[in-house]
Amino acid sequence: MDQQQLQVLVEELSSKYFNKPFTHKAVFNNRLRSTGGRYMLSSHNIEINPKQLDEHGREAIEGIIKHELCHYHLHLEGKGYRHRDQDFRKLLKQVGAPRFCTPIPSLKTQKPLHLYKCKECLQRFERKRRMDTKKYVCGKCGGRIKQLN
Repeated sequence: MDQQQLQVLVEELSSKYFNKPFTHKAVFNNRLRSTGGRYMLSSHNIEINPKQLDEHGREAIEGIIKHELCHYHLHLEGKGYRHRDQDFRKLLKQVGAPRFCTPIPSLKTQKPLHLYKCKECLQRFERKRRMDTKKYVCGKCGGRIKQLN
């Protein structure tokens, strides 16, 4: 599926489930990591994570699009468009949109890049980002920390 097919799909789902037109842009965004899609408040565009299509298929994408269209239409109507709002939850149920998307397994398997160990109690720490071992001490015993890799 390319950008143009995505645009057509969003417009079709909007008219089918909401009986309202989608007049803005729908695009794939490869940089999305922890979410299936997002509605941009300032531009009213919808961004979709293409990894959801690759790993979960068209049905998952349609659910994500319906979810984002709930944000879109409620925001344009001046109603409660946030996840916690009653209007949003009610509209999700009406159109059969999921509240959360299915996690992407390939992103879950990422291992921490940096391993640390306390010199005193030998407590191990796994971090995605590097940390300055001169600044931090062990949270368990207060000992010095050294990097393993």
